[in-house]
Amino acid sequence: MTRVAMLSMHTSPLAQAGEGDSGGMNVYVRELATSLAQAGVATSVYVRRWAEHLPERVAVEPLLEVVHVDAGPVGLAKEELPSVIDAFADGVARDVARGDRPTALHANYWLSAVAGHRLKHELGIPLVSTFHTLARVKAISGDHEPAGRAEAEAAVIGCSDVICVSNRVEATQLLELYGSPGGRIEVVPPGVDHAFFAPGDRRGARRALGLGEEPVWLFVGRIQPLKGLEVAVRALARSARRDATLVVVGGASGTEGAAEVGRIRGLVDELGLRGRVRFVAPQPHHLLSTYYRAADVCVVPSRSESFGLVALEAAACGTPVVAAAVGGLTTIVEDGVTGTLVESRDPGRWARAVDAVVADAGTARSMSVAAAATARRYTWSVAAGRLRRLYGDLAAQAALVECGAA
Repeated sequence: MTRVAMLSMHTSPLAQAGEGDSGGMNVYVRELATSLAQAGVATSVYVRRWAEHLPERVAVEPLLEVVHVDAGPVGLAKEELPSVIDAFADGVARDVARGDRPTALHANYWLSAVAGHRLKHELGIPLVSTFHTLARVKAISGDHEPAGRAEAEAAVIGCSDVICVSNRVEATQLLELYGSPGGRIEVVPPGVDHAFFAPGDRRGARRALGLGEEPVWLFVGRIQPLKGLEVAVRALARSARRDATLVVVGGASGTEGAAEVGRIRGLVDELGLRGRVRFVAPQPHHLLSTYYRAADVCVVPSRSESFGLVALEAAACGTPVVAAAVGGLTTIVEDGVTGTLVESRDPGRWARAVDAVVADAGTARSMSVAAAATARRYTWSVAAGRLRRLYGDLAAQAALVECGAA
């Protein structure tokens, strides 16, 4: 049986997305691991223990478990986690030694990738790395990461058997900023759960959320500077529709999260938008579909995005997306067809882009249909199928090497 040890050191598939350090990657790991298990791949997701009450193992469903690894105090901030990478790797190594040997290690994010790099050499197991974000890409938009992260990423890129990226834009960025990898690059786009995220009745969704007939802008994501909520708030103030409402679903994230929430709330008051910006706590993932369906437009003003699951989920619900023309968002949003790409941080341009969609019912309907059709191409089962074949290829290559050595 194909087995994968999936490393997700800093975020758990069992945690609530949208708060703390849980976000799109949290959803990615959960949905991908679930689909791998359903495809017959025995999947153990290794997570650093983040609360005292957590059991060592959680059997999620047949062939899928989450393993909590003790590595430092449970309350460590994300910024402190590099100091416990070795402890995390030690815990994974001990657990792997007790069970059946994995076909591959699959690391998510740079922290897990560093641990996976060490484990690859110690255990002789092929390493697949998915970075989700890269330090040198974030630096271009002014989001500088801790010293040493980029160098650690470069070392892992040079040694991984496979680097998984979400799209060709991410592949190009990796090659331009880090050089040629040691192994091959595979494009494996994330998916969307179409059982939950699909077009539906807007009026019904609005009644369920207590919204009226006014134009509704939606922002979904962790509240941190990188996600650009300030742009959306300032754009609302510049909108020609003085009755428009911005619904913000998400919570504070990272060391700057609490300060950013306070700053944004202050900005709302300063711009006279109290009553027009509605803050909603992070929601269970499947309930987000109601918010997407209720919205006229989903705004994604991130400074950088390797993919952009929020944009894909909104599109799957038939909601036009107005997004920053950065990274993977340019592969999800087809400008003028499924939504609008904005190549500026100017709130006035964002306001005009959103207003144009809201003001033209025909354009909005056309974008809605096109967005849903585009989103149907993205499924977790396809992503899992590609990875299953990839893991099998790595196992076959490892077997050939062993035979040659013998």
